[in-house]
Amino acid sequence: MKNVKRIGVFFGGKSPEHDISIITGQLIISVLKKMPEYEVIPVYLDKQERFFIDDKLGSLAFFSTANYQAVLKNMSAYDLDLDASRDCLVFKRSGLLSKKQIIDFVFPAFHGNLGEDGAMQGLFNIFNVPYVGCDVAASSIAMNKILTKIFYQGLNIPTTKFVFYNRSQWQADKTKILEEIKTSLVWPVFVKPPHLGSSIGITKVSDFKDLEQACEVALHYDDQLLVEEGVENLMDVTCAVRGYQNPQPSLLQESSFSEGLFSYEDKYLSDGGAQLGQADKKIVIPASLDENTTKKIQETSVKVFQALGCVGIARFDFLYNKATGQYFANEINPLPGTLYHHLWEKSGVKIAELVRQLIADALIRQEEKDTSVHSFSSEVLGQLKSLKLAQK
Repeated sequence: MKNVKRIGVFFGGKSPEHDISIITGQLIISVLKKMPEYEVIPVYLDKQERFFIDDKLGSLAFFSTANYQAVLKNMSAYDLDLDASRDCLVFKRSGLLSKKQIIDFVFPAFHGNLGEDGAMQGLFNIFNVPYVGCDVAASSIAMNKILTKIFYQGLNIPTTKFVFYNRSQWQADKTKILEEIKTSLVWPVFVKPPHLGSSIGITKVSDFKDLEQACEVALHYDDQLLVEEGVENLMDVTCAVRGYQNPQPSLLQESSFSEGLFSYEDKYLSDGGAQLGQADKKIVIPASLDENTTKKIQETSVKVFQALGCVGIARFDFLYNKATGQYFANEINPLPGTLYHHLWEKSGVKIAELVRQLIADALIRQEEKDTSVHSFSSEVLGQLKSLKLAQK
């Protein structure tokens, strides 16, 4: 198994969830700094997709100052050295103060598109660098709410009824689309940009007159549009799963909100943020569900985790109807904000233990990848003369 010394924690990125990624990144850095066997390297990707590497970026205090963007302007960005990056990532900074940084293990802390959706994971794969979390395919499906719901249907897992469209369809005939939504779904409905998290761009619509505006908001953030039926008497239920070869579920978290929408403000701002483990009055752990329902939701979460090919950690959200006892699989988060450490803490897993396991799982996966054969001997090129190809 590869010996890990230099861990690069990657955070930021070109995503509406940029600020949440900074918080997750700083949490991971603070935990790793207490592990003397590792050298922790903060790697910040700004909104212009430039890499910055500096020890001062490993402090939440740096990003809490109003002028941190101005400070960054006086720092030199790093470029990825494509020639030198083999089984590691090599970043170089040119100029009078030239410098090189080598990273042999990646701990991603990205949220949203161009980071949590498999894009960066593909880069890590190209250079054969081990990394924490889900791979390209699992990340891509999990971060696409449309594909997630289609995936659920394939597994015969209950999910709410839905319809979806792309931007070109909307622009071609939005009147037709609005009418289709009106007649095919039971109201209220939720309108979502399918590639974002943190409830950004999501609108609960109870009146048809508000539907067009909600669709426009979603398409402002995305090139696709998802509309799904709401659930009556709603309880929002969350289950996190960790591991690789023998994944384990957490306790269930219960969240109930008067507007039926777990908003960005509820998650990160109000009373300290429920997604950050605060807002104790708005979340209940363990959820007030009967033992049978709890077990079914946990088993469903593990089933999806394995079927999707998740590695390390993921979070699964469910919509539960308190009147009927029905539950519906909702969204998957392949890299939960702050690793959902508050839920794991309640489940008896300390943050340090969680981080160590995530690193171990990533190394096991990398070892399996390294033992796979990636070449195939073929005589096809020797037969080119017999092929009827146009010659120039």
